[in-house]
Amino acid sequence: METRLLDGDLVNFHVAMSGGAEAGDVIAYAECAAAQYALIRGYGFARHVRTQLDESAGNWRADAVYTISPALPEGLRTIDAEVTVQNCGLNGIPTV
Repeated sequence: METRLLDGDLVNFHVAMSGGAEAGDVIAYAECAAAQYALIRGYGFARHVRTQLDESAGNWRADAVYTISPALPEGLRTIDAEVTVQNCGLNGIPTV
């Protein structure tokens, strides 16, 4: 996983998975990484902006962008970072 701060509260995540992973697995991994990143930065929320997927020879990659914020952002695809990180742990999805 690679994280890059694009501008203020806009963060780009590059994640990759192999070994039987599917599209939904790499999307969940990116979301878990975004939630953990928000918590590390002292924020409680994130909002999904976009995700681009690529698969080659059974290896999945996602290029995902999220905003992070201290308050619940507007939009339909918002993430409560604390709850999401907890759920990621329960489901065995890495957050780093």
